[in-house]
Amino acid sequence: MKDRIAYCGLDCEKCDAYLATINDDQALREKTAKRWAELNNAPILPEHINCEGCRVDGIKTVFCDSLCGIRQCALKKGVTTCGDCSDMEKCQTVGEIISNCPEALDNLKG
Repeated sequence: MKDRIAYCGLDCEKCDAYLATINDDQALREKTAKRWAELNNAPILPEHINCEGCRVDGIKTVFCDSLCGIRQCALKKGVTTCGDCSDMEKCQTVGEIISNCPEALDNLKG
């Protein structure tokens, strides 16, 4: 499995925070911060939009690093991704991700 597949199955390489970071794209940081701030009703600033992927060493957004319940659960259980967890089928949290992005399930099974 690619290192840039998140614990939940999302592809970090398609995430705007990842793309802005690896390309040092300030315009994309600003656009992403504005969109995420509106979606989450939270004060998200362009300087918060830096991430190299949730399963690799390196910088992460505040959400990915410490607020994402899926990442915290996977780290606690010691699984590579939710696809390795025996509770995945009944997990409502990762189920929400999968229902919004069916590709995530393919990535977890891949």
